[in-house]
Amino acid sequence: MNYETYTLSFQEWGWCTAAGVGLAALTAYVFYRDLLAFLLFLPFGMGFPFLMKRSFKRKRLERLAEEFKEGIRVLSASLGSGYSVENAFRLSVEELTVMFGEEGLIVKEFSYVVSQMGLNRPVEGLLADFGRRSGLEDVRNFAEVFRLAKRSGGRLGEIMDNTAGVIRDKMQVQEDIRTATASRRMEQRIMSGLPFGIVLYVDLTSPGFFDVMYTTGAGKMVMTVCLGIYLAAVAAAWKILEIEV
Repeated sequence: MNYETYTLSFQEWGWCTAAGVGLAALTAYVFYRDLLAFLLFLPFGMGFPFLMKRSFKRKRLERLAEEFKEGIRVLSASLGSGYSVENAFRLSVEELTVMFGEEGLIVKEFSYVVSQMGLNRPVEGLLADFGRRSGLEDVRNFAEVFRLAKRSGGRLGEIMDNTAGVIRDKMQVQEDIRTATASRRMEQRIMSGLPFGIVLYVDLTSPGFFDVMYTTGAGKMVMTVCLGIYLAAVAAAWKILEIEV
């Protein structure tokens, strides 16, 4: 699997497209109440699956990173206990299967390594390939350190344990940041939907209150400015919450 790309399933395409069209219709209603506005927004709504594809890819990478953190912990413990590389990977697969199930991403990757080692493929090459496909810097770094440690003939278990500790600490920081910003992300989603909720609530309780904003040229200009400010605020909030370590 190439983790740098994400392919939407038929079901994901369907509901993402429906959500995008619905969002385009809601935006056109709240800001313009004009069929022409809906038709102008429709192409952006149809492109919503491509935006969601990026979100799905990020979530899959986060899942891979979390499972990889546990994977290197188990692997380094096995190597530190004196097991050979092949046996260490095999034991790691068994333990990780208990933790993540057979469909776990790291379970599949380590299982592939074990099967290919049985065909006399070098493990350092397999890990380097995993690093390239993963799209994660930590995986690439681990593969490179593993290659150097194995070639140097040093204490592989100790080196791997130290390396795994450093990588785990970095990943723990990333996880702590995601946990700390989880509430802010939820607040951002709520605030993003608040303008729509306010307009729909006023429409329900006071019909005709906003008619001047949709029937006059000045009102349409004001709503256009409001839409621009709203989109800029949403984009800025997303950017602020994208914290890299």
